[in-house]
Amino acid sequence: MGNREDLLAGARRCLEEKGWARTTVRDISAASGGVSMAAIGYHFGSREALLNAALIQAIDEWGTETGRTLAAYGDPGSSPAEQYEAMWSQMIESFTAHRKLWLASVEALLQAEHSSELREYLAGSQKEGRSGLAAILRGVPEDELPDSTVRTLGSVQLALLSGVMVQWLTDPGRSPSGPEVLEGLRAIVATIGPAGEQPPGE
Repeated sequence: MGNREDLLAGARRCLEEKGWARTTVRDISAASGGVSMAAIGYHFGSREALLNAALIQAIDEWGTETGRTLAAYGDPGSSPAEQYEAMWSQMIESFTAHRKLWLASVEALLQAEHSSELREYLAGSQKEGRSGLAAILRGVPEDELPDSTVRTLGSVQLALLSGVMVQWLTDPGRSPSGPEVLEGLRAIVATIGPAGEQPPGE
């Protein structure tokens, strides 16, 4: 690898081991195999820009891993509920097996507050995520989805995914399993009732 690639790899290691705030230029230099600190400025302009690039690289891997997991869920002969439960079980397994990648996505959200470039990148990733999730759940190509489906089904599924992921990263012992996620959704539907149902007395 060249110095630029070595620096990216070193920054990735630092993000995984120390996190954004605690990573120094000296740390990155050491983790990249001794590439000079001056090379950071030459190739990336600043420590922050290098860490942004490393985060984006990590999130790209996260997106690829997530897509692979979601695309392969469930037995074709099972019911929609069984397939949905299987999808969650596989995603939860991914939270543990690829913990550092998922943590990188949380780290990126915090740093995006200080970087318009990173914020724009994450906004684009979320847009793709909403569309991709809705397409998987509907079983149709993304370009056939109406915008209303992406903004409802896709947005809510992305919110569920993010929320369950955060719970598993912070408190795996008390976080919901795949069957419990499904049961929780059924409880919500039972609480609000089907679409168009009127409240009692109306």
